[in-house]
Amino acid sequence: MAAHFVVVPQWQGSGAERAMRLVDGAEAIRGDLPASATTLVEVPLEAGDAEQTGVHRWSSLRIVRERQTAALAAIGSPAITIGGDCGVELAAVEHVARAGRTVLVWADAHADLNTPTSSPSGAFHGMVLRSIIDHGIVAPADVLLVGTRDLDPAEEHAVESLGIALVAIGEVGAAVAERAAEGATELYVHVDLDVIDPSEFAGVGFPTPFGTTITELVGAIGAARAALPLSGAGVTEFAPASAAAAGDDLPSILRVISALTRPEPAPAAAADAPSAG
Repeated sequence: MAAHFVVVPQWQGSGAERAMRLVDGAEAIRGDLPASATTLVEVPLEAGDAEQTGVHRWSSLRIVRERQTAALAAIGSPAITIGGDCGVELAAVEHVARAGRTVLVWADAHADLNTPTSSPSGAFHGMVLRSIIDHGIVAPADVLLVGTRDLDPAEEHAVESLGIALVAIGEVGAAVAERAAEGATELYVHVDLDVIDPSEFAGVGFPTPFGTTITELVGAIGAARAALPLSGAGVTEFAPASAAAAGDDLPSILRVISALTRPEPAPAAAADAPSAG
């Protein structure tokens, strides 16, 4: 897939104590991307104000969303959004969903289904998926939670009441194919790097045990793309502790990006096609 990268080093949506590491993470990934196919979205320096929304730093998040939306609109090819915190996915998923019914594969240790009233932190990265659903961008039935294992009580209630599917990583392809058969036309894959087990990937703000392996994640991305062509994707929440630590984790991130951008497989020729003779 010929993809354009949109780097959004947003940190204001994070609830981590060292959220500024997300800026370093986004810049580290950017250093390995082709400059001619990469757009950088400028993020305000200031933390921002809640603006009576119940969401910490909302004023800065709003500005980033506007800038990111404009950057995505200017790109003709599918875009891979590089965060920053998970909040960058609101604009990215919205951009794809304008084209048609979208299957959203949400590969994340956390469900991100809180609201401003239920959130224990007030951090938007824990509310972004709920915002996508509540704004009517993607239907709950088209959301696939993958590798999700750390849910707040309000999020557990949302999963049940909204009918959101918790999908085993080996069943992602089948779940996407089912929705494609029902009329879905677009595929967006969200990867919060904390979906990976901490034993394999350390550079996140909220490491969560019992995650997926990188090999499993790459396989699930391939299975999803085999079921429905990829329309967009996001890779978020890289928060390296140091430049050296970033170097240790970048090969794993590049494996994920490669799985998202490698060419679609060519359709197999029909076995019973007549011979030229």
